[in-house]
Amino acid sequence: MTFLIITHVPHSIEQENYFAYGPYVAEMNLWCRHVNELIVLAPIVNSSKTPIDLDYKHKKIQFVGVEPIYLLGLKAVLRTIAKLPKISWQIYRAMQRADHIHLRCPGNIGLLGCLIQMLFPKKPKTAKYAGNWDPKSRQPWSYLLQKRILSNTLITRNMQVLVYGEWEGRTKNIKPFFTATYTEADKLPFTQKDLEGEINFVFVGTLVKGKNPLYAIQLVETLFQKGYEVTLRLYGEGSERKILEDYIAQNKLEKIISLEGNQRKESLKIAYQNSHFVILPSESEGWPKAIAEGMFWGCVSLATPVSCVPFMLDQGKRGVLLAMDLEKDIEKVELILKNQADFDTKSENASDWSRNYTLNVFEREIMDLLKQESKL
Repeated sequence: MTFLIITHVPHSIEQENYFAYGPYVAEMNLWCRHVNELIVLAPIVNSSKTPIDLDYKHKKIQFVGVEPIYLLGLKAVLRTIAKLPKISWQIYRAMQRADHIHLRCPGNIGLLGCLIQMLFPKKPKTAKYAGNWDPKSRQPWSYLLQKRILSNTLITRNMQVLVYGEWEGRTKNIKPFFTATYTEADKLPFTQKDLEGEINFVFVGTLVKGKNPLYAIQLVETLFQKGYEVTLRLYGEGSERKILEDYIAQNKLEKIISLEGNQRKESLKIAYQNSHFVILPSESEGWPKAIAEGMFWGCVSLATPVSCVPFMLDQGKRGVLLAMDLEKDIEKVELILKNQADFDTKSENASDWSRNYTLNVFEREIMDLLKQESKL
């Protein structure tokens, strides 16, 4: 089988190996184990790989590099229009050569893939929609367009669309799915975390406004001001880093809050194991891996009720759904900090739930998808 991946994720080349964002590549490497030939169509960038980047593991891989395209701002739109004919032709040619087409959405390259795949109604296809599928959520028009195309079984044929969460009114080609980080072998015995002494919080994600890392800092800062012995480590990089650095310095929080930058999977694993809480006050998510990963190691999650997060946290039985009101959220956290038994219950429930979604289970689901003859 020749398996084609169409994605907006930027890729770099180093010593004839193709690198991209680690969690994405780790997932795609599971798909690649079960195909004979791999074609990757993605934007190519002239930058060095970062500590969290990984390379594809496949003996027969062909990379089709396309120019990045953007839709924010008039100049960006005009440049994109000029690039569309070439990129569309590259996608079409790649789809011609493929036995199975796999789209990564939402994204600008994914949007083109959604449109061009309609020319190949008989070819087996899958699409991974890694964003928020909630039909009631407010999203960019390009995301909404991709969702409408993917869920329209008249124009999108022979495709299974993998989405996070179960939503009312979904069409027959929409399949609730998940993602994973750890294996069955990672299931070490569950250990309770004592709330006596230092209480550790962790934030894992891109340092951008949409993830609200500053709110995570302010939440822990407020707990510190109220007399709690707390720390917060933030893992990730992004455009908000300088703002966060300045805030930490101006408020003399260096002893309790640190910016750790991008780190490898093993470093994050240790951070989760040593933390009591994982915070993600994000405005939009698909399946937030930071939450699932923290829960795997018994962290109690503090997260906004977006996408499938309420399902992940069982409406608050496995964590805390943030209101994004500092006073109200502090009250919720304090209730747990003053009740070890409640914390233990949430922590164990979180771990039990997350450990159902291992890479072993994930790979079996992928194998089933690749074997199925679509009847859509």
